[in-house]
Amino acid sequence: MGNILIVDDDPDYVEIMRTVLQSAGHRVRVAFNGPQGLEMMRQERPALVLLDVMMSYVLDGLNVSHEMREDPQLRDVPIIMISSIAGSAYAGMFPTDEYLPVSEWISKPVDPKALVARVAKYA
Repeated sequence: MGNILIVDDDPDYVEIMRTVLQSAGHRVRVAFNGPQGLEMMRQERPALVLLDVMMSYVLDGLNVSHEMREDPQLRDVPIIMISSIAGSAYAGMFPTDEYLPVSEWISKPVDPKALVARVAKYA
């Protein structure tokens, strides 16, 4: 199974995702903000990144995805964007008219079986 990096600032949600993915046989690492996630990716390239949109600031995850696509070492790492932004007060800030450099999009809360199935496509 693949090496997965979860980048999300919600420790409770991270622990749930980590438990679900580890029980499915994946190796999981965690970063709690965008800069930390990018640093960890550059130290050890993941097979897949699960990336939250809203962390240190509203579009932190979106900026991380763009930085990954500009980095030759990270540009082909699949990204599953996971967020609750669509149902939040910040939904209007999300750029719906630009290219989103992600492989898939999942809205929170995520069903554990659906998460494992989606992750299996990449890692």
